[in-house]
Amino acid sequence: MSVHRPDTDRARYLRTNATKVERYMWSRLCDRQVGGYKFRRQVPIGPYFVDFLCLSARLAVEVDGPLHEDESDARKTKWLESAGYRVLRIPVGDVDESMDDVIHGIYLELTEPSLPVRVPPPGE
Repeated sequence: MSVHRPDTDRARYLRTNATKVERYMWSRLCDRQVGGYKFRRQVPIGPYFVDFLCLSARLAVEVDGPLHEDESDARKTKWLESAGYRVLRIPVGDVDESMDDVIHGIYLELTEPSLPVRVPPPGE
């Protein structure tokens, strides 16, 4: 019998029940298709789950649908940035209408970061 952490089970649930837009986005981010960078999806980080994460670049990509709440999104972004991650928020409409532009924007953020990345001290 294997024992899973609750966040692992939740991440699995989120991956299994991904929206159409999240599945489409994943089809373009998986298998190192964007500049050779590896992405993971529905990754637990602290108290949050990140839609897509490139750990090596410390870049979190969030797809924001019409039901996203600005206040809770702002708290999540602030927490992730304080932990040394950059956060790229993409409106769901942009994914639907211009996926190539979205992927290009992610590539640019990976290769030419616009914000300095805070490297946490050892043990943090």
